[in-house]
Amino acid sequence: MNEYCNTDEMVCLPETNMPRLVIIGGGFAGLALAKALKRSRIQVVLVDRHNFHQFQPLFYQVATSGLEPDSIVFPFRKQISGNKNTLFRYATVQQIEAKQNRVLTNKGIIDYDFLVIATGTKTNFFGLTDIEKWSLGMKSIQDSLNIRHTMIQNLEQAAITCDEHEKDILTNFIIVGGGPAGVEMAGALAEFKKYILPGDYPEYSSEIMDIYLLEAGDQLLASMSDKASEKALKYLTRLGVQVMLEEAVEYYDGSAVSTNSGKKLYARNLIWTAGVTGDFPEGIGEESIVRGNRLQVNNTLLVKGYTNIFAIGDIAAVVSQRTPKGHPQVAQVAIQQGKYLGEVIKYRIAGREYSKPFRYLDKGSLATVGKRRAVADLGKFRFGGYIAWFLWSVVHLFSISGFRNKLMVALNWVWNYFTYDKGNRLIIREYKNKDLEKEESK
Repeated sequence: MNEYCNTDEMVCLPETNMPRLVIIGGGFAGLALAKALKRSRIQVVLVDRHNFHQFQPLFYQVATSGLEPDSIVFPFRKQISGNKNTLFRYATVQQIEAKQNRVLTNKGIIDYDFLVIATGTKTNFFGLTDIEKWSLGMKSIQDSLNIRHTMIQNLEQAAITCDEHEKDILTNFIIVGGGPAGVEMAGALAEFKKYILPGDYPEYSSEIMDIYLLEAGDQLLASMSDKASEKALKYLTRLGVQVMLEEAVEYYDGSAVSTNSGKKLYARNLIWTAGVTGDFPEGIGEESIVRGNRLQVNNTLLVKGYTNIFAIGDIAAVVSQRTPKGHPQVAQVAIQQGKYLGEVIKYRIAGREYSKPFRYLDKGSLATVGKRRAVADLGKFRFGGYIAWFLWSVVHLFSISGFRNKLMVALNWVWNYFTYDKGNRLIIREYKNKDLEKEESK
């Protein structure tokens, strides 16, 4: 096949007489779909603003120096190298033109016969502009590195300053959001305080570091069982994390947090894991958008109001009596939807309709709370402790893309397990808040 471009505006793609499927987003859902279609008579074009897949469940370990970033990212071109019908294009989709069956990207136009939106979510700050301005989210590998660099920079600055109040707030951490990401981050920070801080920073006592976990609801891990929630709270308390339930952040100025109950906490490090909102290109009608800025899809994952546009993963909401709020925004749903949509597309290109509706099989939930502690909800079984942690480790290790990445993560975990050490705490690039940089330049 010879490559061609119709006009200067077109993204160059191989000529084909097969239908073309464009997938926007290479997360768990998008990759599962591409894999499901790798032997089908269809040209698959995967478009993403990054050239790598990110393993989101381990972002917190990169943020706390437990893993290096290249351990949990994997190039798309390697990921699809065995798919002869799949192409990758590094571009950002800016708009969908459904009537013309094309998408507009920052690199040009791509036509499609079928379009799949698998763009996932972004951090939701719920309109709190000051929080958005001063806090750090954890929705990408770049966010994780920003947290790591901010953390180490502040710990280094605490060793320099003679102002005791400044030293205190530089070493304090506030995590907002008691879901899996917040709980796992708090546990990792608590172990950093216990095992790493005394050796790296003898200039001050490790007891100076206070770690707060704020949750607006009345329990941690609200999506899991009450038993998991209670165990997570117990584990974090034992690790020295100050868990505050029914505490909603109302204001943050970069140093001080005010909550709904009138409490005031001081920290230069605020990590926001309190919510997400759907993130997709312009061009989809308002009637297709539901709560959480998600796209409403039917039981074959077709976006409401469209005949050839599908949505899968965190962005998709299958609204039904069984799932009035859509399915949970977790990797297992995304993977299962990607595999299922592969069957739907195969039927469509054969000129038939796939009648079997999508049904999510819940394989259970896991969340780790520091080393050797985790909680697990697996069917009727609810348990925690070492066995849950071991199961969490195995599941996550086998879910990572690429043998090299699996090996790197496994070696890091074994080393950490026996030495209680983490990776090199290096400031590769100095991170500075963009708003603070603007204010200083005035």
